[in-house]
Amino acid sequence: MSEPGMDDLGRALALALENRALDDAALAAVTDCAPADLPRLLDGARAVRRKFLGGALSLCAIINAKSGACTEDCAFCAQSSRHHTQSPRHGFLDPGEIGRAAAEMRARGAQRFGIVASGLAPSDGDFDKLLRAVELVAAAGLAPDVSVGVLTRERLRRLKDAGLSGVHHNLEVARSFFPHICTTHDYEDDVAAVRLALAEGLFVCSGGIFGLGESWAQRAELAATLRELGVVNVPMNFLIPIAGTRMEHRPVLAPAEALRILALFRLMLPAAHLRVCGGRGTVFGPAGEAGQRAVFDSGASGVMIGDYLTIAGAPPEADLALARAMGFDLADTAAGGRE
Repeated sequence: MSEPGMDDLGRALALALENRALDDAALAAVTDCAPADLPRLLDGARAVRRKFLGGALSLCAIINAKSGACTEDCAFCAQSSRHHTQSPRHGFLDPGEIGRAAAEMRARGAQRFGIVASGLAPSDGDFDKLLRAVELVAAAGLAPDVSVGVLTRERLRRLKDAGLSGVHHNLEVARSFFPHICTTHDYEDDVAAVRLALAEGLFVCSGGIFGLGESWAQRAELAATLRELGVVNVPMNFLIPIAGTRMEHRPVLAPAEALRILALFRLMLPAAHLRVCGGRGTVFGPAGEAGQRAVFDSGASGVMIGDYLTIAGAPPEADLALARAMGFDLADTAAGGRE
């Protein structure tokens, strides 16, 4: 695997190309990568991506189906009832509205469509609406996903019967950092939710949000937890500091640091789909500019298009044009279960 004279960064790239876990020295070479070595690290991340995932780029979209008044106290979230923000608040949308939004995003290039609702778990009434919304998203020709907190096995199976394809349930941060971010539920509740969705054979997206004050060691800890769980679809979100939240004064990550985070996860999770989602425009700049080209060329294999939960996104057409110009394969990859 290693060659005589190979340095630790070279060994990290070689280990990733063999889908082997990074040892301590290789991991340190990535997390401590000097600015002058960043181009080499990103070249390696791209090589790993090409080996395991080819040239396909997967596109997904979401809808904020129920917004605000969340009982959880996540430090970064505009929808927490503990924060005083200008975030929209509304009850669960009419399923027909969700179905129409899905059809519109399919026409604009999305392959998967996530129904996102605030709160730790849906009420019975909201769950009935969720079932119908899943049916309508499937009927629109997209893979329906849900991000609605903690679901029981019985509810997961009812959603599967309605056409559910996948579950989004982010761990958000490393276990060791979680008490600084959320105190209203336990980290193991989130881990159990991911395990259950995987056990049910669903497409599972579980990742994190970066720029909350976590260390590089904690970023690596999160990636190691995802690898241990067997998660192969990982949303990569970057903090958008929102006024009224406990994170409102956190600085926005520099693009170089965000690219290094993407490279770290690519090398620690070589065969996983890394899907760049929230904060992409905030960190990397407007669609079509050099920063967004760097995202598409970073080792990631998917992006969220359209609007985010409480922040407007770039026009999907701009992302599609850039992806095509860079030669990505945008063939429909919505089917395929756990992908």
